[in-house]
Amino acid sequence: MQQYVLARIVTMTGIDIGLFDYDRHNSIYFFILNADEQIYLRYGGRDAEDAGTYLDLSSIELAMRRGLEQHELFKASKLPKQPRPTPMFPQEIVSLKREIIDRNRCVECHLIGDYLAQDQEKAGALDKIKTLWPSPDLKTLGIHLDVPKGLVVGKTEGAAARAGMRAGDLITAFNQTPVLTFGDLQYRYGKLSRNASAIRLTVERGGNERTLTLKLPIEWWYTDTSFRFWTVEPMVYFTSKPIAPGRKREFGFEANGFASEVISVDPLGKSLKAHTLRPGDIIYAVNGMATSKLTRNIELYIKLTTRAGESVKLKLLRDGRPMEMTLKTYRQSFRK
Repeated sequence: MQQYVLARIVTMTGIDIGLFDYDRHNSIYFFILNADEQIYLRYGGRDAEDAGTYLDLSSIELAMRRGLEQHELFKASKLPKQPRPTPMFPQEIVSLKREIIDRNRCVECHLIGDYLAQDQEKAGALDKIKTLWPSPDLKTLGIHLDVPKGLVVGKTEGAAARAGMRAGDLITAFNQTPVLTFGDLQYRYGKLSRNASAIRLTVERGGNERTLTLKLPIEWWYTDTSFRFWTVEPMVYFTSKPIAPGRKREFGFEANGFASEVISVDPLGKSLKAHTLRPGDIIYAVNGMATSKLTRNIELYIKLTTRAGESVKLKLLRDGRPMEMTLKTYRQSFRK
């Protein structure tokens, strides 16, 4: 650490967020860079399970050693210079400037993401899939890292195992872009087009490198967002799970249709009179749509196709009898 100049950012006012780009809902995040502002690597990142899943002292020590190695390569002119991203500053986000900067309030990290999303929503340019779920979970691919060892794989299952990845492999590149830390890998993964069907991961095994192609499962980009604060995410106040294929056939529903059974109802939804759903209800259509290419998850479909505050029409079965119901969504509010 004594070989570094350390800077702690306590407010994002005046920071080039074009260069320092990352998922703003991370609890802690480090950039290791040189005086020319060339970023060597990132340290940070999280999953839905816990803010500290990928953070520990051993992994940050390893990241700092890698940063020093990168700097030696840079000084020896052996490290290709990366093009600098287009500069962007918080004051360019209209709603953030109006609500926060002009009122001399602290520009917190998560506010940048949320106000930018609000402006994009107003302009009709909000890409919800990429904005609301910016950090896909590696565990969905079956990749479980040995966290103290950085990008060394602890165990594999699912898509990763089918692609030939093994415990002990060291991940070195994502789609041919070098990655040194979990922060690097999650950042690159998050930038992937949501229409992608596969990724290529380069691993080092026994002193040799090999590239593995992982086929992405359906909705690979979806992660639990309960720890996030998005005012642009419609609140639906219920959770459900798809019914079994046999029950779908019994009711005459399409195999790839929504047909989900309500398993819990948020009491807040009842007090807001958002809906009158009950556990056991089977929802099979939203605004007349029973299937979607976007998702098979009915709550997710509502969030993707509905603006917070709007209402949707649900078709459902209650005790075997068909009925219709209006569900009103709400905007989440939180301290700004």
